[in-house]
Amino acid sequence: MIEVLVSMLLIALGILGMVALQSRSIAFTQDAVQRNRAIALAADLTEIIRANPGELLVAAANSDYPFYGDFKSTSMFYKESGKDFDPAPGACPALATTTAEQLACWRAEAIAALPGGEELFEAHTYVCRSATRGNCDGKGSVLEIQLAWQVKPGDCPDTRAPDDTTCIYRTRVEL
Repeated sequence: MIEVLVSMLLIALGILGMVALQSRSIAFTQDAVQRNRAIALAADLTEIIRANPGELLVAAANSDYPFYGDFKSTSMFYKESGKDFDPAPGACPALATTTAEQLACWRAEAIAALPGGEELFEAHTYVCRSATRGNCDGKGSVLEIQLAWQVKPGDCPDTRAPDDTTCIYRTRVEL
């Protein structure tokens, strides 16, 4: 009888361990899905910027290359934390043909794809020039893009996140 009770206890502990492992696996999978969405969105924005260099880079005079690597001080692509793009993109049309429409469609997609919606997008997402990682100083030749999304408290493994319910993805791109 004691042997049966001990074996039942061991089986119960094994099943509880499997259930705990499964729940952590689901949480890690969800984090990977959100991170992959953020990576794809950052890559999409980078390609929009590369397709429209005149909106961000200074035009070259008497050169074989149409644009220098020098950044403009203002651009529709720059976005500060806590603010929207300036000027704010309008609605996303069915067929985006202008740079502003492409940016509007990207913005709408980012807000829809990442949990937290427009509030979190405006609060913790930014696009800026940066000489050092995490510092939007308007210097250097690197464009830094940070995207943020909402998670359950404690589910974000990133220590750079602003709080325990927000995860971030940050990338730096040299154009």
